[in-house]
Amino acid sequence: MRRYGKHTDEDDVRVRPSRHGSRPRTHRRPAHADAAEGFVTTVDRGRITCLVEGRTVLAMKARELGRKGVVVGDRVAVVGDLSGRKDTLARVVRVEERSSVLRRTADDTDPFERVVVANADQLAIVTALADPEPRPRLIDRCLVAAFDAGLDPLLILTKADLASPGPLLAAYSPLGVRHVVTSAEAFGPDSEAVERAREMLAGRITAFVGHSGVGKTTLVNALVPERERAVGEVNPVTGRGRHTTVAALALPLPGDAGWVVDTPGVRSFGLHHVDPGRVIQAFPDLEPGAEGCPRSCGHDEPDCALDDWVAEGHAEPARLASLRRLLATRERREGD
Repeated sequence: MRRYGKHTDEDDVRVRPSRHGSRPRTHRRPAHADAAEGFVTTVDRGRITCLVEGRTVLAMKARELGRKGVVVGDRVAVVGDLSGRKDTLARVVRVEERSSVLRRTADDTDPFERVVVANADQLAIVTALADPEPRPRLIDRCLVAAFDAGLDPLLILTKADLASPGPLLAAYSPLGVRHVVTSAEAFGPDSEAVERAREMLAGRITAFVGHSGVGKTTLVNALVPERERAVGEVNPVTGRGRHTTVAALALPLPGDAGWVVDTPGVRSFGLHHVDPGRVIQAFPDLEPGAEGCPRSCGHDEPDCALDDWVAEGHAEPARLASLRRLLATRERREGD
């Protein structure tokens, strides 16, 4: 007979057995204090390739990361088998805070952001001067994405043996964007143009973007000759190149002088995620003048304070025209 009163103890209490056993549940995650630091060089079909202590290690995302994505350029914490031997698999247990994120959307109506690369500090926009023809609207969109992400833009013009770079450079000179001009004969690993590009890439993580067929991967191969990748041909009928890079890949420049991230060729660069208010931050000569603008000013309105700012001589008119052209890319399709 069960006794109740002040002398009852645990033997007098019914306990319903847990379906999951007696192990208490906890929301605490392991700290993984002994995890090694890794740098993500590529992500393909759920497999993450990292550089860990000088070794190439294949890993998968740990369950505790949930839906948090891992992208090229991420600095991560890795545990498990870090030998890099064939058929071994480690785990990425933590993604460190990112210093920058370059994003794009499929188009301007798509709310889903795609992260192109993390922790880059420079964006190299590669465009051909001919075959295929330059697409200034795509260049403008890439510039907007670079300014929004806080990356320094670099304009690389290829195939200068087919057309003059003068008109395109004139259109972007007010922006002060650095540039490199190359030709078909200048793609040798020791060419002057490639050496100049290496100087601009030194010590930095640079993401390369460009329309298919512009010679982006050919240039990357010249910069990192020991990691030559497949190069496609331009379709003579459509003028479009065949995608030769199917996943972003980070490659170290010779002598540990920096990293280049070769990305798949793009045919569009959606800017649905971009806040126009952040773009003007890349124009330090214009940004102070925007303080007098009305709330939510699109900087292309009759009462925009930037007109008076420029008229007073604080900035060049061409700079304001360039800013407005870039901001307008969010309102127009690339073919308009």
